[in-house]
Amino acid sequence: MFEVLVYMFENYIDTHFRPDDNTLSQELFAAGFDEQDINGAFNWFNQLELMTDQPDIFEKPNHVSTRIFTETELKKITGESIGFILFLVQANILNAAQRELVLELAMNLPQPTISIEEMRWIVLMTTWGTSKSGPDKTKEYLFIEDALLNKQKPTLH
Repeated sequence: MFEVLVYMFENYIDTHFRPDDNTLSQELFAAGFDEQDINGAFNWFNQLELMTDQPDIFEKPNHVSTRIFTETELKKITGESIGFILFLVQANILNAAQRELVLELAMNLPQPTISIEEMRWIVLMTTWGTSKSGPDKTKEYLFIEDALLNKQKPTLH
């Protein structure tokens, strides 16, 4: 299913256009994806859209919080992926609500483990949805995109 998400994101990110589900489903099926993965990807993207439509999720909180990861999260999300998320929070790229959104979306993927590459894609997809909220959000999205495409650990300056 994750490959379907990446395919959809790569093919429709620049156009800001997504065809209706039936047309997109036919395109994905023709590209070689199976129906179960296509339906799972649609459900995941619909969840992403619903969650990013909440305006308060992108406001900077005026308090600091500590995140304790559950045993289930630690089994599914690699340490490198968790470190990446914590880095983004520390760098003020993600706030606590966005961190929770990313973690929830990661946990909703069917694979048993979320690698750093997959986590980068999840963050990229999540921040892309919010990049339309002004220049600061676009800057944050570009930082994430750079972190994803460079495959190197980002550094703060």
